[in-house]
Amino acid sequence: MMHESTKDGAWFAPKRFGYGAGVPIAWQGWALLLLYVASVAGIALLHHAGTTGARMAALALFLLVTGLFVVIAAKRTRGGWKWRSGKRD
Repeated sequence: MMHESTKDGAWFAPKRFGYGAGVPIAWQGWALLLLYVASVAGIALLHHAGTTGARMAALALFLLVTGLFVVIAAKRTRGGWKWRSGKRD
């Protein structure tokens, strides 16, 4: 479901309650979310390879991919990340 126009460059709507990003509101947000989920699925396959080296690499990749996702989502959320208590911005 698309919300307001994304002329402001936002890819994600802000959460109404709490801290962080809500649902994607632009195709770029959906693409980023899909890429993140696919990356985590690939990392899970690497983790299940069984060797200690593969598991350490999977952990490092998971932390890297998750960190990148969080940074990009934070920069592309309408109004930024801040605590919200249900009121409209």
